Amino acid sequence: MDFEDSLKKIEEILARLEGGNIPLEEALSLYSQGVELSRKCREELENAKLKITEKKE
Repeated sequence: MDFEDSLKKIEEILARLEGGNIPLEEALSLYSQGVELSRKCREELENAKLKITEKKE
């Protein structure tokens, strides 16, 4: 899954969590997925930043 797809999935998860009316177990699972996707996006952004920094030097 690329960055854009991960970000879209995070937005979908957030919308479901904000909407409420889901069982606690499902909410916890969605939250865990969101945290993992967020971590992945952060890593990708950091890698992109390093590549840009390296090219400037």
